[in-house]
Amino acid sequence: MRDEYDVLVEQLAVKHRAQDALRALMAAGPAATSAVRRGLSHDNPVVRVRCCMVLDHHLDEATLPELMANLTHAEGDVRAWALHALACDRCKEGACRPGEEDVLPIALRMLKHDRSRKVRTMAAHLLGAAVHRRPDVARALEEARDSDSHPVVRKVAGWYTPGGPIYRRLAPKPRRSTPARTRASAR
Repeated sequence: MRDEYDVLVEQLAVKHRAQDALRALMAAGPAATSAVRRGLSHDNPVVRVRCCMVLDHHLDEATLPELMANLTHAEGDVRAWALHALACDRCKEGACRPGEEDVLPIALRMLKHDRSRKVRTMAAHLLGAAVHRRPDVARALEEARDSDSHPVVRKVAGWYTPGGPIYRRLAPKPRRSTPARTRASAR
């Protein structure tokens, strides 16, 4: 099977085969991880991006060093998808989920310093989930909202800051107190 998955990884670079190859690698899940890991060092940035897309769902701990290495790739799309694969907990299907304390500092740095607006936009999205738990994240998003050089980054950061629609939606719900009557009958 190893050769089959390696062929699928190579097909990620072929426009008319890429979607089928991506679907097959997603369906294979952890069985294809070794080939997908090798794809993270492929010469073609499109292959790296698509391998990050697979790993976003099927991340394993052994892949973390290769994903981290792709955070400094020359191509912005590769950096953005490597960051997403590391930080997005919502997409994960396996047990490997890097801790917030490990990935948020990376996303904060990329939001502030990356030259690609796509990377900064991805970082803003990923950081947004922690805005109510982390004052450093809230400050970084407010700074990006107010002063990033690109309007899309400012817009996305604004969604996650006070007054923004996603900020309001993610706000912790106040705990409802149990009426005294219900508490008494529960005893």
